[in-house]
Amino acid sequence: MGFPNLVDDIGVLNTRGAQVGHIERAAAKVLAPLIDAQYIFVEGIVPNAGRNVRFKIPCQVHIFARIEAFPIVHSAISEGGLGLISDGTASFALSDSVVVKEKRNGKDVKSVDEIFKLVNDNVGRIGGLVEPLEPPKDMITSELFGHQKYGLGWLVGRENSVELPPFWEEKDGMYVNVLTNYQTGTRPEPLRGGIFADDMGLGKTLTLLSLIAYDKRFGGIEGEMEGIDDDGGRVDSAGNKSKRGGKGKRAISSTSRKKRKVDRNDVSSGVDGNTGSSVESMTTLIVCPPSVFSTWVTQLCEHTQRGSLKLYMYYGGERTRDVEELKKYDIVLTTYSTLSIEESQPGSPVKKMAWRRIILDEGHLVKNADAQQSRAVRALNSKRRWIVTGTPIQNSSYDLFSLMAFLRFDPFSNKSYWNRLVQRPLAQGDAKGLERLQVLMATVSLRRTKEQNLLGLPPKSVQICHVDLMHEERELYDHMEEEAKKVVNNYINDGSVTRNYSTVLSIILRLRQICTDVALCPHDIKSLLPEDNVIDVSKNPELLEKMVSLLQDGDDFDCPICISPPTDVVITCCAHLFCRACIIKTLKRTNPSCPMCRHLLSESDLYSAPPTEASSDVSSGAPSSQLSSKVSVLLKLLSESKAQKGTVKSVVFSQFRKMLVLLEEPLKAAGFKTLRLDGTMNAKKRAQVIQEFSVSEPNSPTILLASLKASGTGINLTAASVVYLLEPWWNPAAEEQAMDRVHRIGQKDDVKIVRIIARNTIEERVLELQEKKRELARGAFGRKGTKDKREVNVEDLRTLMSL
Repeated sequence: MGFPNLVDDIGVLNTRGAQVGHIERAAAKVLAPLIDAQYIFVEGIVPNAGRNVRFKIPCQVHIFARIEAFPIVHSAISEGGLGLISDGTASFALSDSVVVKEKRNGKDVKSVDEIFKLVNDNVGRIGGLVEPLEPPKDMITSELFGHQKYGLGWLVGRENSVELPPFWEEKDGMYVNVLTNYQTGTRPEPLRGGIFADDMGLGKTLTLLSLIAYDKRFGGIEGEMEGIDDDGGRVDSAGNKSKRGGKGKRAISSTSRKKRKVDRNDVSSGVDGNTGSSVESMTTLIVCPPSVFSTWVTQLCEHTQRGSLKLYMYYGGERTRDVEELKKYDIVLTTYSTLSIEESQPGSPVKKMAWRRIILDEGHLVKNADAQQSRAVRALNSKRRWIVTGTPIQNSSYDLFSLMAFLRFDPFSNKSYWNRLVQRPLAQGDAKGLERLQVLMATVSLRRTKEQNLLGLPPKSVQICHVDLMHEERELYDHMEEEAKKVVNNYINDGSVTRNYSTVLSIILRLRQICTDVALCPHDIKSLLPEDNVIDVSKNPELLEKMVSLLQDGDDFDCPICISPPTDVVITCCAHLFCRACIIKTLKRTNPSCPMCRHLLSESDLYSAPPTEASSDVSSGAPSSQLSSKVSVLLKLLSESKAQKGTVKSVVFSQFRKMLVLLEEPLKAAGFKTLRLDGTMNAKKRAQVIQEFSVSEPNSPTILLASLKASGTGINLTAASVVYLLEPWWNPAAEEQAMDRVHRIGQKDDVKIVRIIARNTIEERVLELQEKKRELARGAFGRKGTKDKREVNVEDLRTLMSL
């Protein structure tokens, strides 16, 4: 068949994700080319494995392929001398695959969906026992809203659970996972954590500070017994009964004194065999992006009694290397990037520490399970593990797998089981996949939304302002879109979309930029492409540099390895972009290849990006004589708002930093005083800009020009009441995060969101894709009966390009 054989070994992983062997080379030689060509993916299971150690063990290999690829796959396997057992043959029923087992009808064996139903019923029963809790008044000075008190009760109950984890049962003195049939004589650890998924702006940070304070007062390792009486009720330091107890609270958080004492003695740090403190500390580790640092510090100052909770900033070059120093604090605040840097450092104190709890703020940032920062947080040592995010699903349900891996929620923390039980049925549009996803989210998460009107926030309205492109813009757009359709259609037809990922991204980026302002991009899409449309640009460094430069114009590009905005960008000879450190580390593997297309690579195949353009360079020179259609409409809307409401403050979001700079001159000429907030600023500079924008004096700035990514998380912009979105973002969750920087606790005025969309362009089609992702996110937290949802696939690319 002429497939390139790029893989000569196929590893076998056990249910814990550890490699225990590999498939024989004769079979791997047949399967590897099909895997490399992306015709199939394989999973396997060892049936009825005994306890005796053997060098060779029978393994059932299950092959999955698209229907249209069946003839090619069948031919290749037959020619390779392997026996293929397909559905409909008698031998097929002998498979031990979960997928096959689901089709069987056994009197004594529950189906997978019967098991999920039982778990869902149990979740509803336990959820009904949760009642609100009050935080200790001498530590938390602010009064919590009702939903925050309920949230505190839920968090405390999860952390103090002594129940078996979901999907585990005790049978004849053994503990059995009913989904995998895995048996052990050791009682599994309770699942003491979960996903705190309240909508943005509902006060999750204060609720979490209340959890830390509550645990310090009533649940500490040394002082905890002073906070619980013999009946399981709460007592104060003088031994008096506390009114914060109550029937519901005892049911979720106290159980009995004997059980709690046993639990506190089991505090070793050996979850992953890490070397470190043998006794669990009372210190909470909070991991967040740098932009969120100021939020935690501000909330701590505003809502807690001074000195009641001690904070250490584990960030920068002067951070301590002493574990004992960290133990002195109640809270240690650090960043994902700091943990990534220290992942390979054996002396890292955060790796040695036995943390009381770990909180991942903006936890969706670990959505890629293979990214370095995801591996770093998974390796940390704590039995209480929390993911905090208002948007746990950013792009697809697969984002949740990495969250399950961090929570150590077996068997869903194993990629193979996640694919079998949830991902594949969901991707195929099977209603079972969505129902299972809903049960899982109900099992581990708490989700409340603003639509429930928990805070009495002023209303938020969202309107779309359609803009017709001017004649010159329309001509250029139509010409480039026609060229783009031909190129992308060819990639789709010959199955080379993945190999040409960077080029496709560049093409779509240019179409979107024309909709905002033609000054953002060149006028010829052919300048992005090799002349023969074949991705072989290793001998053309000038073209490589040009492609990198074009891609860097957009703030929406992430390194595929670390899933973060790239630093020290390089491009490969196969036209894919990465952080220099990320791709060099990848190339040090045994068989170095591109993570995107598996093209063999060496460091000589990498090219550096040109220097990034300074902000001042963009704004130098005279402003354009003619404003773009969108800028003209934006100026009109801002002027009308100023005439109606006087000093109303507005935030203008764009994905392109260059666009924010281009807006400064026309806004200044129109009499507006502006500030700019973008990704080039450090945390301190961002905090200064936000503080200046919050001032309500007569001559204070009234317009904040903000990068969508730089402003999407962890900042408070309630000084404004109007939001303008210059372009639609791929990910609706990112847009909603930006909106909710304005519509959140502290907002006094009605909030108006204006989305400026170019009519009859790719922007309208992006809105269609956004709605698909919103439906998936809503469905994950919904109940049964929701319509089937299919995930984003190649058809979405056809939709974007109107093919």
